[in-house]
Amino acid sequence: MTRFVYATATSLDGFLADSDNSLDWLFAVEGGQESLAALEAFVAGVGVMVEGSTTYRWVLEHEGLLDAPEKWQQFYGERPTFVFSSRDDLPLVPGADIRVVSGSVADHVAAIREAAGDGDVWIVGGGDLAGQFHDAGVLDELMLSVAAVTLGAGAPLLPRRIESSALRLVDVGQTGQFVALRYLLER
Repeated sequence: MTRFVYATATSLDGFLADSDNSLDWLFAVEGGQESLAALEAFVAGVGVMVEGSTTYRWVLEHEGLLDAPEKWQQFYGERPTFVFSSRDDLPLVPGADIRVVSGSVADHVAAIREAAGDGDVWIVGGGDLAGQFHDAGVLDELMLSVAAVTLGAGAPLLPRRIESSALRLVDVGQTGQFVALRYLLER
């Protein structure tokens, strides 16, 4: 059964990126590489990735994927990636299965689920996009890697109110200066 999982790293004060839209802070926290390695087991079961255009552009630029498109395959394999965007000017990585879509998340859930096959859907980011999946009633799980750093401002983790009665903590772990939290969302 396909699950829609928002798996991401966050600061202690609930930000995905700092006010300059940078993730450099994440790579400075002890245990970051080990935390990424733990994510690999999850990624092995992912059939589709979903992200917003800001996340997509950051990955393109940070990893230099337009100059080295073969890196996309090394990182993400053949799985389709849906990029939600209102922009018409997004560059696409040659050879990657990137599907730029716009509009309501609810309008694309069926196509995303179909593309995922038996795999999970990894909602990579950002937080508002994950919130839209929650609003559409399909967000099943939160996998959060909480870094020992505060940013004070930036891109919020999940700008939605989700009551504690809808969240069920099912796993807690530690890797270096990161705490891994896994919540199931109950509907």
